[in-house]
Amino acid sequence: MDDAHPRSSPYPQDLVRHVAISTGLDEATAARVVADVLAYFGQTVDEYVVRRHQELKDRNRKNDAIWPQLVNELKSRRFKADAVSERQLRRMVYPDRPR
Repeated sequence: MDDAHPRSSPYPQDLVRHVAISTGLDEATAARVVADVLAYFGQTVDEYVVRRHQELKDRNRKNDAIWPQLVNELKSRRFKADAVSERQLRRMVYPDRPR
């Protein structure tokens, strides 16, 4: 069996079947969609902050605008994170900078 086959997927098969049926996707594609969504929501706070910071920087946003946006985004995540300060956010993004 190849890894793209849904039966070899580590994801719940009932969820894969539900996505396949509700979207009209084949099960292999539905399994990839499920994997992508679960990986997105499975990120740690640190991983999310670093990824989003880079996305926003790539859109020419400045840190003064990014930190408050990240604080608000973390409040609305599916699995809410503990409240973090802008200083904690900076430490996640720039862990090696002197303090």
